Amino acid sequence: MKILGGSKFCGRLCAVLLLAGAMAVATGCQPQSAPPADGFPAAQEQARIERGKYLVTAVGCNDCHTPLKMGPNGPEPDMARMLSGHPEDFKLPPPPALPPDTWNWAGTGTLTAFAGPWGITYAANLTPDENTGLGIWDEAMFLKTIRNGRHMGDGRPLQPPMPWAWYRRMTDEDLKAIFAYLKSIRPIRNRVPDYQEPAAAH
Repeated sequence: MKILGGSKFCGRLCAVLLLAGAMAVATGCQPQSAPPADGFPAAQEQARIERGKYLVTAVGCNDCHTPLKMGPNGPEPDMARMLSGHPEDFKLPPPPALPPDTWNWAGTGTLTAFAGPWGITYAANLTPDENTGLGIWDEAMFLKTIRNGRHMGDGRPLQPPMPWAWYRRMTDEDLKAIFAYLKSIRPIRNRVPDYQEPAAAH
């Protein structure tokens, strides 16, 4: 059987195949990387997390939610427990009885537990641990908590010294950025004691 055109035919066939390949690329037939599952671009999400980190640091969340430890130069944040709240293994004695007309609140050396006329409050675990932190929270619940000043949005009132009345003035975007950052940090299992009402505090 004779091949028509010989080398000319082969050359034309190669040209056709190359053209077909170029058209496939031009029309998007090559594999494309899948977008994030939630449709939110990864770069934009990372920028939101970085914004949240800045806000958490600037507004002092670590001041109460990261316990202090004694370092070579005095008390310092225990970053191994960053934002994990009052340590569950730190058992406290009853708070001192304070005259209501003078100093009327007391705090622990870790700066994570506070006693006053409102009762006893413990800094919450803000890490994304599923059982003891914010693992089961969603963005709407977090925003509602800050806006309403109630635990999980609809629960008991948040107690001093949590400055939610100031934080509620943040924009939705700022609060969403804070939540995105908190969900991105290392989860730490730490079951913080429940708030104690005044009658149980004395």
